[in-house]
Amino acid sequence: MKRVAVIGGGAAGLMAAYAAAKNGNDVTVFEQNEKCGKKIYITGKGRCNVTHDCSPEEFLQNVVSNPRFLTGCIYNFSPEKCVEFFENGGLKLKLERGGRYFPASDKASDVTKCLENYCKNEGVAFNFNEKVLNLRILHSTMCDIITTKGEYDFDCVIVCTGGVSYPLTGSTGDGFEFAKNAGHKVIELRPALCGINLKGGYYKDLQGLTLKNVRLTVYNGDKKLEEFFGEALFTHFGISGPIVLSASSLINRLDLNNVKLSLDLKPALSEEQLDNRILRDFEAYKNKSVFNGLKDLLPVALIPEILKRSGVSGEKKVNSVTKAERTRILTNIKNFVMLTASLRGFSEAIVTAGGVDVKQINPKTMESKIIKGLYFCGEVLDVDAFTGGFNLQIAFATGFAAGNAIKD
Repeated sequence: MKRVAVIGGGAAGLMAAYAAAKNGNDVTVFEQNEKCGKKIYITGKGRCNVTHDCSPEEFLQNVVSNPRFLTGCIYNFSPEKCVEFFENGGLKLKLERGGRYFPASDKASDVTKCLENYCKNEGVAFNFNEKVLNLRILHSTMCDIITTKGEYDFDCVIVCTGGVSYPLTGSTGDGFEFAKNAGHKVIELRPALCGINLKGGYYKDLQGLTLKNVRLTVYNGDKKLEEFFGEALFTHFGISGPIVLSASSLINRLDLNNVKLSLDLKPALSEEQLDNRILRDFEAYKNKSVFNGLKDLLPVALIPEILKRSGVSGEKKVNSVTKAERTRILTNIKNFVMLTASLRGFSEAIVTAGGVDVKQINPKTMESKIIKGLYFCGEVLDVDAFTGGFNLQIAFATGFAAGNAIKD
């Protein structure tokens, strides 16, 4: 039996604690808050998107940073195994559109309760309202930890402190300092899964407009990086929504001055089909203004900006619109270009990109290659993925790998 400390009672920490205790170890979770799972509680708008319905291969295609590092642990604790784990623990899940798994109760707190029950059944101890201040390392081996309440001797320490996003939940970056003090390299931290500030002021007139079933294409200079299909939302600062959140994770390490976003507002229609549709609408409204002629095709709030970009007056009669003007309108519907200014900050980012350099971590066990008995899991690592339950799955899989690796 080994004495194991888990720092952080979030998704990765609770899973690591359970897995380590199931192996017969004496496990204590140190949580600086009064309860576990504060960040779990706010994920998925309080419903908690637990994981994604996909194979390990498909899962890894949705990992932005260091997917190869995660290969082993995702195969060992796959999304399918994750679903089995929670349902065997009494938490009924439901599969929603887009392959997202949620608790059937729609309560994120039930996910935390399930994890806590697994831990308590294996005898895990919890020290709440106790912040870990430092790790003591002797001869490249974990020695003990120092907290606000004392000093403890442990054989192994698993750091699951999260990133720096949503700091009010307790994610204050302590784990990165622990890593640096232990000799680890920490890759620059950046906000991920967040809204994007746009250049220009046009988005202010579009604030509150939700666009469904649109395609967002991301360019770095002239190079096309990725396409995302789904929902977007214009805000007071620019644009957000599920597909934009994923795009932010793709561009957060790039020079944003070179990044361009393009919305296809009618991706189901080819340019020829869209032109025919516009012609039919214009025929129906031939004695009306162009503004009125586009009301059946586009959200009303978006029409003035489309026409402005097309160089066409909204008051112009439909029957006087030239083919060249119609083509420009079509082009801006299929290619609504937005220039990025910056990303929203860590206080709004769902996850933190960057973190402990995975080159210094054993991908099978999550143990440090520098310090024996020191492990890192979840968001503290330089791994992150698109939205859709992928990041929580990473937390569960890395936590399971670390805890399961600690044996006599």
